[in-house]
Amino acid sequence: MDRTQKAELVSELNAVFGEVGVIVVTRNLGMSVAQSTALRQKMREAGASYKVAKNRLAKIALKDTDYEGIGNLLTGPTALATSVDPVAAAKVAVEFAKTNDKLEIVGGAMGTTVLDAEGVKALASMPSLDELRAKLVGLIQAPATKLATVTQAPAAQLARVFNAYATKEAA
Repeated sequence: MDRTQKAELVSELNAVFGEVGVIVVTRNLGMSVAQSTALRQKMREAGASYKVAKNRLAKIALKDTDYEGIGNLLTGPTALATSVDPVAAAKVAVEFAKTNDKLEIVGGAMGTTVLDAEGVKALASMPSLDELRAKLVGLIQAPATKLATVTQAPAAQLARVFNAYATKEAA
């Protein structure tokens, strides 16, 4: 990798760090190519990305971003999982680490807040942005449905009363 390629990689990483909502630092302990490919595919499906980058270059790219605090986590064979959704990357990384002992969660950051491995696991247990939106829409719709039912009930009761009188007089 020559100097211009390194500069391009640093600027790309810096741009990514400026846009994401979370960074999860993982340690690869001998993952195979197939396992790495499977992890990357799961990350893409969740709207996240997974990238192996040289630690020195990643530390340079972290400068002047909210994630400068994770520089000390970048030692050894590490990789970075990132996503705009603050939960997506953490959720996929933790789920994959449960089934694969060659992936270790080192820590991460959400904005300026640095997280240890347990913090990343706690973040992964939270509902994703899409799940929260669905719950919010459900909460907003529920009162409207109840209101429609309540306003419709008196008319239905009146109709039953009129029907009962009509049936009574006909007989």
